[in-house]
Amino acid sequence: MLRVGGKTACMACRSMVSTNMGVRFPVPLQKLHPLSRSIHHRFSGNANPQRPPHRMAARYFTSMSRLPMRPPKPPRGSGGRGYQQQRNFWMVRLATRLLKLRYILLGGAVGGGYTAKKTYEEWKDMLPDFGEYNWVIPDFIWELSEQIDLDKLAKALPEMEEIAKLLPDLDKIGENFAFLKSLLTSETSGDPPLKATDSSSAAAQDPSDKQYKKPSDKEKFDQLQEELLRTQLKYQRMLERLEKENKELRKVVLQKDDKGIHQRKVKKSLIDLYSEVLDILSDYDANYNTQDHLPRVVVVGDQSAGKTSVLEMIAQARIFPRGSGEMMTRSPVKVTLSEGPHHVAMFKDSGREFDLTKEDDLAALRREIELRMRKSVKEGQTVSNETISLSVKGPGIQRMVLVDLPGVINTVTAGMASDTKETIFSISKAYMQNPNAIILCIQDGSVDAERSIVTDLVSQMDPQGKRTIFVLTKVDLAEKNLASPNRIQQIVEGKLFPMKALGYFAVVTGKGSTGESIDSIKDYEEDFFQNSRLLRDGMLKAHQVTTKNLSLAVSDCFWKMVRESVEQQADVFKASRFNLETEWKNNYPRLRELDRNELFEKAKNEILDEVISLSQVTPQHWEAILQKKLWERVSTHVIENIYLPAAQTMDSGTFNTTVDIKLKQWTDKQLPHKALEVAWETLQEEFARFMAEYKGKDQDDIFDKLKEAVKDESIKRHKWNERAMDGLRVIQHNALEDRSITDKPQWDAAIQFMEETLQSRLKDTDSVIRDMVGPDWKQRWLNWQNRSPDQHIRNETKNELERLLKLHEDHTAYLANDEVTTVRKNLEGRSVEVDPVLIKDTWHQLYRRHFLQKALSHCSLCKRGFYYYQRHFVDSELECNDVVLFWRIQRMLVITANTLRQQLTNTEVRRLEKNVKEVLDDFGEDMEKKTHLITGRRVQLAEDLKKVREIQEKLEAFIEALHKEK
Repeated sequence: MLRVGGKTACMACRSMVSTNMGVRFPVPLQKLHPLSRSIHHRFSGNANPQRPPHRMAARYFTSMSRLPMRPPKPPRGSGGRGYQQQRNFWMVRLATRLLKLRYILLGGAVGGGYTAKKTYEEWKDMLPDFGEYNWVIPDFIWELSEQIDLDKLAKALPEMEEIAKLLPDLDKIGENFAFLKSLLTSETSGDPPLKATDSSSAAAQDPSDKQYKKPSDKEKFDQLQEELLRTQLKYQRMLERLEKENKELRKVVLQKDDKGIHQRKVKKSLIDLYSEVLDILSDYDANYNTQDHLPRVVVVGDQSAGKTSVLEMIAQARIFPRGSGEMMTRSPVKVTLSEGPHHVAMFKDSGREFDLTKEDDLAALRREIELRMRKSVKEGQTVSNETISLSVKGPGIQRMVLVDLPGVINTVTAGMASDTKETIFSISKAYMQNPNAIILCIQDGSVDAERSIVTDLVSQMDPQGKRTIFVLTKVDLAEKNLASPNRIQQIVEGKLFPMKALGYFAVVTGKGSTGESIDSIKDYEEDFFQNSRLLRDGMLKAHQVTTKNLSLAVSDCFWKMVRESVEQQADVFKASRFNLETEWKNNYPRLRELDRNELFEKAKNEILDEVISLSQVTPQHWEAILQKKLWERVSTHVIENIYLPAAQTMDSGTFNTTVDIKLKQWTDKQLPHKALEVAWETLQEEFARFMAEYKGKDQDDIFDKLKEAVKDESIKRHKWNERAMDGLRVIQHNALEDRSITDKPQWDAAIQFMEETLQSRLKDTDSVIRDMVGPDWKQRWLNWQNRSPDQHIRNETKNELERLLKLHEDHTAYLANDEVTTVRKNLEGRSVEVDPVLIKDTWHQLYRRHFLQKALSHCSLCKRGFYYYQRHFVDSELECNDVVLFWRIQRMLVITANTLRQQLTNTEVRRLEKNVKEVLDDFGEDMEKKTHLITGRRVQLAEDLKKVREIQEKLEAFIEALHKEK
């Protein structure tokens, strides 16, 4: 029921009743809700005697949440029952109020919760997205929290009392500021300054103390400045303490991350991605006007100005070689600094890590850097432009890329190349002319500023000073030696030098001892600036001192420059890539883009296939080639030194004895060596033949130079197995000892071999004689040729000696002296002057032809002499010892060829394959060799495409990571 004004509405049937008698119901009574009918009877006085209206109403009222605020008056004449009814209604009303309070509290809680949630969502939307930095709090944080002693960590934090001690005295500061205000007021108004003195301070003084003297303005100003400086130093110490604790905690987190728990989330750091781009660019030969304009910090300075020391302080390790006054930095050193769990250093092309916390590793790193510098310097030079790439990681190190350049010199000293000064200038200019390079100009503060060379060089490259940071080193020595410290102030304010800079810094990099550690240098630097009057007197500002502030400033400037320029550089390489791809499509549309390394791998596979083909050569082919080549090599020796001397004895026993002795000597000394030489040459020729055949099978001619170099180097490295020579000597000796021809085919083959050999020698001898005597009458008439005087004498001598041979067909191989005299006199009778030596020389060739002709005719007779040889008959006409000799030679050739073939196929071919593989591996590791052997515009274009694509991809990955870090 709901009461509205003077009316009550039944919520079940929406019927309205009136509290005044006589008001008619808008609906029939039978259609009313039971509760409404009950109320009707009650108000109209027609209550049901069997069911009292007030009990029925109370029953319904107690079951409903909405009740009338006050009970209706009891009807007249109800007596005590009305009081009981009124009390019951008050109880119902109280219960209703309690129920209403419950719903109010419940509704308020729900509404308040919704409002709080909505406010939280609004605040959450206002906060930046920290999802990028989830790696800072990895999954193992609870495990890490269990390992960290929280009590110990809580004790390490400063107490509130200590923090309160560090806070300045606010009353004193207020007093001092009031004094300053009064001082400034008095100066502007012209009143005396003492008039503005604090009254409270004056009242605190004892008026009876006549000796008391009020402090002067200057003393108060000095006190104020001293107090501010002490407060700043206290805050600095506290900040360093907290940073050290933070560094230790971060190191623990990074060590956990380094073990692989979080490795799947962290790929490469931002600075590592950027350093990879710079490494690729340093190796890239810029064509098509593509230049490297990516930012890096270029460290330049005069020699021994402290460049290396500043870089070591930034890297927090003594990593560079040191020398007393001599040039130590001989080539550019690119140092990539990044944060990591361990303080380590590593070269780009090496997997070794140098632990910078260990002195042995530091010494080894310095030796390695010095060795690499000396290797990069060419003979006759002092410095090199080849960059040594080094990365240094450690807790708390600022991320940046620095390039340490050789120190600028004014004079070339003994032991240096004459162009050293110009070379250093050109290297420095090449790095500084990059419009996005940050120039870290190092000036020695202990020497006169007028002696500086580097400041003029820097002002030429960056006249506006938009990317230059000036660093004054050795300030401790400068303060000690300079009579006027204001000169240092002029330097750091940029008023002494003509050059301009973004910022000016003053640092101290130690006492000059090579054994100083980084921590000791930091402590010395901090102590110096705490006690230095340069900082106390306001000549230097606090943010301009210490290498730590310098490192922060350089890092901020570096990343600002990177963010401003990297996307522009990415667009440049994108345009360069488009130009290169267009050129390739126009010139080489049907060829794949293979760079030098890929082409080398393709050529390597072809060469190995050609070497493998050697193992497929048939044994018959090997033996035929070896036998032919071996006979060509030894035939002259056999005819001239064995056969002819033995055959010209005209005695069978002497012939065999001479042959055996000479064969034994030949086998012991020359024959095995000749055989191995023939085998090695045959292997080379076959290898070259297979490579030539592959070249004709649509092979790329771009590999010709490489294949030739591999072949020559493999042959040069190949050494024949010398142990095989002893076994070959025994085999050859046994073959030549055998004289037994077992069958007629072997006899016929030996005769054929002998005939071919003798005919070849006879033909050569005829050719020699024709050259000696000149053209015959037929050639003279037909070809209009004439004999020379010497040929005429030779011809007359030949005719005279031929008449002698006709008279004595069985003449020996040598002319007697009287015979020489007779021939000479006969020629003189025909007016031909001849020398005895010429007579003997002509006789030698004529007798040789005469003997070979007789040997050939005897060889024809021996064709039917096998029967006599087999039965050992002695017949002067058919005594064929020369046929047996040629059979022995022929058999030795066959056996030697077979032995060499076995050695070739079983050993030497495989060793050659191994040598070829080794040569190819060596060439593959030598980039300079590959560049020399694989050349051409096609190769260079593919190389440029690969480099530009790689640079573009690296830059895009870096830009994406850079945007995420933002």
